[in-house]
Amino acid sequence: MSLVNLAHVCSHLQNATKGKLGMTSVPHTKLILSIMLGLQDQGFISSVTRGSINGPDKEFVPTTQENIATRRLWLGLKYFDNEPVLSKMSLVSKPTQRIWMGIEGLEKIVQGRSHEYVEGLQPGEALFLGTDKGVLEAREAIKRRIGGQLLCRAS
Repeated sequence: MSLVNLAHVCSHLQNATKGKLGMTSVPHTKLILSIMLGLQDQGFISSVTRGSINGPDKEFVPTTQENIATRRLWLGLKYFDNEPVLSKMSLVSKPTQRIWMGIEGLEKIVQGRSHEYVEGLQPGEALFLGTDKGVLEAREAIKRRIGGQLLCRAS
């Protein structure tokens, strides 16, 4: 799980929404794919499509050892009243300081209260964490009673 690559994706998405881009691409990894699908489920982005450096695929192309370096995820960005829906995305755990949290801490954060080094969630904000069951949004992790490593937050 490379938090450095995730940091690049977070800053890339912020810059793309500030630039009012309709689509942008990010590297294709399992971690980034899971987070982008979570952002789509939460309503921050409109679409997630696999593709290459030339653009989204028109038809299914399997990932092989020969083309793995050129595979990208193409994201459709959302805007409401000419303002980006995804305005800020940042890492919570850093590559040098990873933050792990159990159920009790997650419940406090979801309720909007701070816990340890992490500020509470505001309305309309999402927090993603890596667990044994994959990448989950904080509210889903609480329902499943699973803690994990805090990855990033989006608003």
